[in-house]
Amino acid sequence: MTVENILSKLVAFPVLGGESNLTIINWIKEHIESHNITTTLMPDEAGNKASLHCRIGPAVDGGVILSGHTDVVPVKGQEWDTNPFELTDKGDGKLYGRGSCDMKGFVACCLAALPNMIKADLKKPIYFAFSYDEEVGCLAGPELAKGIRTFYSETPKYAIIGEPSLMEPIVGQKGIYILETYVNGSAGHSSRIKQEVSAIHEAMRLILWLENKMNRLIEEGRLDERFHPAHSSIHIGLVNGGIAPNVIADKAHFYWDLRTIPMDNPFTIVKEFEAYCREREQELHNIFPDFKIITKENHPSVIHLDTKETDDVVDLVKRISGNLKLSTVAYAAEAGQFAAEGFQSAICGPGSIKQAHRANEFIDKNELVKGMGMMEKLIAEMSLSDFS
Repeated sequence: MTVENILSKLVAFPVLGGESNLTIINWIKEHIESHNITTTLMPDEAGNKASLHCRIGPAVDGGVILSGHTDVVPVKGQEWDTNPFELTDKGDGKLYGRGSCDMKGFVACCLAALPNMIKADLKKPIYFAFSYDEEVGCLAGPELAKGIRTFYSETPKYAIIGEPSLMEPIVGQKGIYILETYVNGSAGHSSRIKQEVSAIHEAMRLILWLENKMNRLIEEGRLDERFHPAHSSIHIGLVNGGIAPNVIADKAHFYWDLRTIPMDNPFTIVKEFEAYCREREQELHNIFPDFKIITKENHPSVIHLDTKETDDVVDLVKRISGNLKLSTVAYAAEAGQFAAEGFQSAICGPGSIKQAHRANEFIDKNELVKGMGMMEKLIAEMSLSDFS
């Protein structure tokens, strides 16, 4: 099967983040095993989702993990010109479909290159690692990375996460943490604003504290010029509260996200925020004893990636991608999770992140050609007797 044939098959599985991915993962499993390669599934607790990993080549230290995810984001509310779950070639050099870019294009390259990997005289192994629920918080990444580290008798050295990067090596990724804050105030007539505790007013104070915290980090010079923006960002994306203009709101809540550069710890920021919340509660308990602020985790923190330019994986990805320029990204990915398990990690894959998550998502055919070229160069590298 060609890379386009395989991509067509993958796009046809409408597996959204949070949903069961067994249809697509079982197809991938059968495809790999049809080439006499043993695969291992790592199901979730409910048994309706699973990650997959396998090894091609000898059981020796120093191999490379090729990592991708099988889920995609929803299409509801987007205006598509074609069926999003049918790979469409309009004759303009692009292949349209949900996930064609993010990131089934990379997975298709891995699977299309499998026969050549098997035929090659690999001196070091290549591993496939395909996860679920990446699009709803990189939920399976930590377990998959740890599973690979503990399952095999040998230890892989590198991990390449194939998020769309136009084949540029990505060595830095911001961490992300999404939270929900709930404020419980006291209802009342709007004329009694000083005698009651408005949940909305207090929520706005908390939001301003978060914005000011971001500004203080900048003023303190906590910057990493590799990123754009070069600082950790704190953003409030959704606010709800109140029932009428003349009623003091007794409930309000907002959702916020932290995108932290490697030098900043998201849990430290949250701890400082919680301390401020306790101060506000203490100050207003004399007005309303049941005043309460509760912050909950929306999804687990996704760790940052901070690969050093001197790490061996950087030279490897430069050689196989043909690109010498290094970049960083502000979006979340599983790369930091693989790095946390001791694998030197980088992001590099076909397609542009600008096409991800939008209507009429596409991948340029030439990007697939480049992706396949990277696979062939990787095979050649792993076949060298002196590869390290």
